[in-house]
Amino acid sequence: MIGIVLAALSGLVWGVGDFSGGKASQRADSLLVVVLSKAVSLPAVALYLVLIPGTPHARAIGWGAAAGVLGVLGMFVFYRALAAGAMAIVAPVSAVTTALIPVAFGLAAGERPGTLALAGAACAIAAIGLVSAAGGSGGPVTGRLVGLALLSGAAFGLFFTCLSRAGDDAGLWPIAGAQVAAIALGAPFALLRLRRDGLRLDPSSRRWLASAGLLDMSANALYVLAVTRGDLSIIAPIAALYPVSTVLLAMLVDRERLRPVQLAGLGLAATALVLVAS
Repeated sequence: MIGIVLAALSGLVWGVGDFSGGKASQRADSLLVVVLSKAVSLPAVALYLVLIPGTPHARAIGWGAAAGVLGVLGMFVFYRALAAGAMAIVAPVSAVTTALIPVAFGLAAGERPGTLALAGAACAIAAIGLVSAAGGSGGPVTGRLVGLALLSGAAFGLFFTCLSRAGDDAGLWPIAGAQVAAIALGAPFALLRLRRDGLRLDPSSRRWLASAGLLDMSANALYVLAVTRGDLSIIAPIAALYPVSTVLLAMLVDRERLRPVQLAGLGLAATALVLVAS
């Protein structure tokens, strides 16, 4: 049960972090937001490593580094797909793929959750797709666009899977590996953008960026703790419900209106949590 609670908390925190990152990206280059938000979270990573100690072996750091690389690549591809339009297709395809991949890995590895838990996981995956749906296509839907959405979802799904492979005794060292690898991969591209465009961040943008970095890293930590206490095939879909909190914040803060399909997704998300907890 504690694993489910931690997974739900990680999804909640991830969603708030995504909302903060979106706010920062409205005022600054999204690539810079991704890289800088991870950089500003490094002191918090060091604090977490002290508070929740683990064994910093090569396997833990290696799987964490692989997760970090995949996470950043997934963001690059996802932003590229969104820039081409058709958000109503890109977002749900990417989100559902993100949840499906760790479920497939977990079941292939021999996990056998109960019927209710599997039904809850299925509801969570459906809820992710519905909640992520946006109004209007915004652009033509092409095979290339769907391919980019699938690729970004695959990268995010493998991010979840890699973190689950780090080992139960690793503590939060996989997160340290993920953050450092993500910064190392993204820094050259961020520097190119800085040389080309410079850095324009007002105080509000800095606060949103710092909030996004801390929340994203904290969500990663909660997920790592969750996946050591439950099946990947159940923990990952619950953690992947992060679009729920992003959508709710957009409604409360930005006064965005929810579509009926998104409301149905929220109901399915609640059903998923009840079934899995049962």
